[in-house]
Amino acid sequence: MKHLRDHHPRPQLTREQWQDLSGPWAFAFDDQNVGLRQRWFESPQHFDRQILVPFPPESHASGLRETGFHPVVWYRRTFQVGPAERSGRLLLHFGAVDYRARVWLNGRLVAEHEGGHTPFTADLSDALTDDGEQVLVVRAEDDPRDLAQPRGKQDWLLEPHAIWYHRTTGIWQTVWLECVPWTYLQHLRWTPNLNRMELHLQAQLNDAPAEPCDLRVRLTLRGQFLAEQVVRVIGRQVACTLSLQHLPVNPERDDLLWSPRRPNLIDAELSLLQNGSLLDQVASYAGMRSVAVKGGRFLLNGLSYYQRLVLAQNYWPQSHLAAPDPQALEREVRLVKDLGFNGVRIHQKIEDPRFLYWCDTLGLLVWGEMPSAYVFTEQMCERLTREWLEFIRRDYSHPCVVAWVPLNESWGVPDLEGDSAQRAFARGLYQLTKAFDPTRPVIANDGWQFVGGEMIGVHDYATQGATLRERYGTHEAMERTLQYVQPYFRNLLTHGEARADEAMILSEFGGLSFAPGADQAWFGYGTVTSSEGLLERYRELVTAVLHSEVLMGFCYTQLTDTEQETNGLLTAERQPKLDIDVLRAINTRSSQSMPGDVLKDIHHDAQARHDSRLK
Repeated sequence: MKHLRDHHPRPQLTREQWQDLSGPWAFAFDDQNVGLRQRWFESPQHFDRQILVPFPPESHASGLRETGFHPVVWYRRTFQVGPAERSGRLLLHFGAVDYRARVWLNGRLVAEHEGGHTPFTADLSDALTDDGEQVLVVRAEDDPRDLAQPRGKQDWLLEPHAIWYHRTTGIWQTVWLECVPWTYLQHLRWTPNLNRMELHLQAQLNDAPAEPCDLRVRLTLRGQFLAEQVVRVIGRQVACTLSLQHLPVNPERDDLLWSPRRPNLIDAELSLLQNGSLLDQVASYAGMRSVAVKGGRFLLNGLSYYQRLVLAQNYWPQSHLAAPDPQALEREVRLVKDLGFNGVRIHQKIEDPRFLYWCDTLGLLVWGEMPSAYVFTEQMCERLTREWLEFIRRDYSHPCVVAWVPLNESWGVPDLEGDSAQRAFARGLYQLTKAFDPTRPVIANDGWQFVGGEMIGVHDYATQGATLRERYGTHEAMERTLQYVQPYFRNLLTHGEARADEAMILSEFGGLSFAPGADQAWFGYGTVTSSEGLLERYRELVTAVLHSEVLMGFCYTQLTDTEQETNGLLTAERQPKLDIDVLRAINTRSSQSMPGDVLKDIHHDAQARHDSRLK
């Protein structure tokens, strides 16, 4: 049992009693899809291999490294249940299983879920046997050639090609057990209101209590009391608003607000009480911050903020989409910050919640992007929409998440210009996202063919800084580019669209491959053969972007080499190709569109040094 938030698979809703089921499981391929008919969930005889969970069977870390087409896989293991686990409910949580999962305990079906990147839970309480050993079986179905399935960068061909990678089949995030009471807190949703300096909570119980109970919420900041409130609970849903007793002026306001420079987090303790007796208790946290777009500017906490992002596939050579260990997620966030970026665009992946925890804790902006499908069908629309809403629900309360991107580069909607149904779907995703989360900006389709959103993301892999200046240096140049230039053979605006007050972000550029002694490397958007050349070209491109008077931020492609893509600032093993201090100096230079951003950072650095001396 563990209770370390930085290792907990769900850091924003933790209890002391949980058990990680990572480790060796029995395993079987079911290439002929006969396991259901033969009832493999009732017998161990077909499980002829062993796999290390949570690593996918295609990866080295799993112990298998089976990269061929295996559309159906099975997992089996046993675990013990003691008296403590029988005193209430026993929940089995899956961080992610790609793509369609069924779960049995002792031969009884306890859960089904479709969606390869979002979590689900099984209540095991009614399926437990009287003796101590329990048999858990999981079946995962992941058709590698189903292009209507949201799959992100997982290749549908046998071997990786172009910009797509080896697949991640089956379990690829933590599987864990949790002991809870019969009535328990199931979901929390935190919404800050900076104008009123209030923090709003919506809490959901697993079921309506048999008789009314009370929810006590206590907030602290770095151990200091902030607020407390007790509310009556009579159904599954309960809400309360906590006023934070801070003056809305500096320095108290800066001590409370969350930003990459000062990632203040408010700790929350929630207790569910009935007639004075404790039913359930969980720990959580929230961040007081606001994000918005106004007058073409991105605003963080009401002030203009320049986004310096890096594109991150968050893919590891030994473990693929799964992190090699929990510590790797922290290291990844620290590397991004060391390079001088203040944010990360997680590309075509819904990342492990522990990664977002470290972004919350260390201070890093995140764009949440949905893994794409690659054909437009009714089934694709249903699948992507359902998983997209699960994604928003899961990550809504993370202060680090500052933008939503449901579609990338028209993937899944390839005829966006000519097909009114595809345009309706893209615009519908934008409106649905705003209905589920009105607090964050949205880019309905990032890269080109803008169809709606508060920001316009442009992908332009021009290899010369002069070209970027010509296209994006001034407001006039930007308008000309939006109307007439096709950086990747696609219109930046769909027919009938025009720029209004959206913030302009160069959300993909660069992509420089480093190939010493080679004439060409695969895959990048320009190849250099020396570290000096890489540094010179990188400085040229970033400087050109920073000199734009209209861009409100950038996202450089990319953080690490990933399989055949050799265009990372770091190798696939996370080794820097250039001096990190030099890169940080380039990335943190003043921008023409927001020169005061550097002055603000200098102020925060001075304040941080002052706070350190006080400690």
